Amino acid sequence: MTPDEFFDGQALSQQLFETVRQEVDALGETSLRVTRSQIAFRRHRGFAWVWMPGMYLKRETPPLVLTLSLPRRDGSLRWKEIVEPYPGRFTHHLELRDPAEIDDEVRSWLKEAWETGA
Repeated sequence: MTPDEFFDGQALSQQLFETVRQEVDALGETSLRVTRSQIAFRRHRGFAWVWMPGMYLKRETPPLVLTLSLPRRDGSLRWKEIVEPYPGRFTHHLELRDPAEIDDEVRSWLKEAWETGA
């Protein structure tokens, strides 16, 4: 599956993804893995994922969620949810509705996640 197939008919979601993708590409070499449920950005391991909650929920949802794996719990109030799937690894979920939300703060989180994905 390609990103175009994943986002078929979801223009805003795809626009948000492309903005995230540009930021990740600027960090350095990564690979992309597209599945039916999400798109993963990987180095040695996955460090960032994008997915559309509307694929799973019937209620109104944001067009895209960016999920980052960080070695710490970040204290920003922007996160929708933070979970610790195993000790020392925190999964942070950020709802995205507008490309302008991918700002310097998000870029710094992407960089941290990218560095820890090596």
